[in-house]
Amino acid sequence: MGGVPSSRRPTGARRWPRTGGQGAAPPVDTTPLGVPRPQTRPMPAPAPKITVTRVAAARSRELTTAAARRVRAASRADGAGESGLTQLLWVNALHMAGDAMIAVSLAGTLFFAATTDAQRGNVALYLLVTMAPFALLAPVIGPALDRLQRGRRWALAVSLGGRAVLALVMARHFDDLWLYPAALGVLVLSKAHNVLRAAVVPRVLPGAMSLTSANARLSVFGLVTAGVAGGLGAGVAALIGFDWELWATAAVFLAGAVLAVRLPRHVDVPAGEEPADVLSTTEIPVPGRRRRVTPHVVLALRANAALRGLGGFLTIFAAFLVQATFADGWSATLALGALAAAAGLGSFTGTAVGSRLHSAAPDRLVLHAASAAAVVTVLAAVFYGFGMAVLVAGVSAVANALGKVSLDAIIQREVPESLRASAFARSETVLQLAWVAGGALGIALPPTGWIGFTVAAALLVLAVGLILWSLYRSRPAPGTTGAPDAPTTPVGPSWS
Repeated sequence: MGGVPSSRRPTGARRWPRTGGQGAAPPVDTTPLGVPRPQTRPMPAPAPKITVTRVAAARSRELTTAAARRVRAASRADGAGESGLTQLLWVNALHMAGDAMIAVSLAGTLFFAATTDAQRGNVALYLLVTMAPFALLAPVIGPALDRLQRGRRWALAVSLGGRAVLALVMARHFDDLWLYPAALGVLVLSKAHNVLRAAVVPRVLPGAMSLTSANARLSVFGLVTAGVAGGLGAGVAALIGFDWELWATAAVFLAGAVLAVRLPRHVDVPAGEEPADVLSTTEIPVPGRRRRVTPHVVLALRANAALRGLGGFLTIFAAFLVQATFADGWSATLALGALAAAAGLGSFTGTAVGSRLHSAAPDRLVLHAASAAAVVTVLAAVFYGFGMAVLVAGVSAVANALGKVSLDAIIQREVPESLRASAFARSETVLQLAWVAGGALGIALPPTGWIGFTVAAALLVLAVGLILWSLYRSRPAPGTTGAPDAPTTPVGPSWS
């Protein structure tokens, strides 16, 4: 009764234990001793379970990292990183990747999306709208770009940026007539880019590398990138539509434009370059006008033009041939895949082999390539079968690659350094026009295998015969000491 209720005790009051009913015992010191407690370690986490999926993922990461490291090292080898060739290599790779994705979108919207009867008209309209204007403008575009001695990196950036904008226009209008003028602009800017790139290569050439090796490296990287980008573009188009595929194409072109602006500043320095005439075989310098190159360059260019025309013919004609031969969609897809695989593998093989034939004479190599293509085309006309068409596609791609490598070597050997950029630019324009002519022939002929290959073989044999006849007429007369068009000493070790 007299005690303080427990509920009213101060919260800070201390209670002492009672012992035996007697008075409170003194407090006990419970302060812990200064003995350190043993350090406790957390339980180790259980090791992740090893599965086939995790092993495959880890191995894939290792292989991807190693491949990226090797690709980067290859792109910078032989002084390419210091001279600016590496930057041009990646600009060209993105250019070819974007072109491959544009080709996928046009194939899907103009060719495969239409009925069989409308396909020929669509492709004819595409060829007319895109190729014919370039064929008419090429005599103007080529010299104009050739005279553009300064600001070429900005011109490359404009060609890529312009195609990015036009790809967005195509994405917006891929199902109406606005697609055609946009495709025209994309193709013209692509051809202009090829001419500019050919003129820029001598300006970024490392001292330890020949023009042949530099162009071969550009081609190999570009072909691989185009193959990967084309496959990815086809997958994107099949999964989410062609408009999204064109948006991705615009992003690729835009990335290429950014890299083009970042090319070295010496790309814009002309360094005493002069215009060259690659169509005349007369070796007479004209003061104040275009300097004419040697007959070796002109004849090699004619052989390459014949091969490029065959490539354009096969590109267009083979598509119609597949549509007329294979009624089932799956078999037609496999047939087109076989043709594309043969052409891609042939291009890669020809470029890789041609860049390593250091002891071969490029004059003979380009003639052998054109002659081999002519012989295989004749065999396809006589013993026609779709397997022969695939064989022609592969051999034609190899011959085109070998011929281009040989032309590059001949230009390096025969053309003075001050004329090389112009010679590359003008020769590239001629080759682009030859492709247009071959494509026009492919759409003009009926989709009958033996007819198409017979016409192509006749024209190719005629072209090779004219080249051989020109060589025969240029031979020195008996008893003379040397010919006025004898080749000069090769420049560099690549073709010595």
